[in-house]
Amino acid sequence: MLEVLAYALDEAVDGTTRTIDVVLHADRSVSVVDDGRGTDTRQDADGTWVVKPVMATRDLRFFGVPDAPLLPDGRPRCGTSVVAALSAWLEHTNVRSDGSWSARYVRGLPDGRPEAAAAPGPGGTTVRFLPDPDVFGGDAVDVDLLRRLLATVDSPATVTLRDETR
Repeated sequence: MLEVLAYALDEAVDGTTRTIDVVLHADRSVSVVDDGRGTDTRQDADGTWVVKPVMATRDLRFFGVPDAPLLPDGRPRCGTSVVAALSAWLEHTNVRSDGSWSARYVRGLPDGRPEAAAAPGPGGTTVRFLPDPDVFGGDAVDVDLLRRLLATVDSPATVTLRDETR
């Protein structure tokens, strides 16, 4: 989960994100929503979205790098594809000024092609995922630990946590 948050925090440091909302949903899935610039995408000549495969490929900036930056929980950063691989499903919705799309992944693999999505605002990214219960058991997210970790995050963006599981 902190891998997904790290990307939003990167955009905040770059000055493109002002708010980051972390939501724990009643179905035990987690969303990280930011108001940043969104993931870079293009449309091909047929109008099909061509999406950077960030959720399904290793982030070579961090994967296997011995001195990768540490996340707030002390683990080295390795990329969002690890979150996708350890999730039963992950949905990545991207909103940019030139269009919006949504893509779904199942256990780290694309589940169909990206599709046009309704734009909820001027820009941003939403990543919603369900930590795989076969890997983590039924209660993969420790809300109190997450709250403590988020309290340690130093960011120019406002970071909020909403717990809809109670």
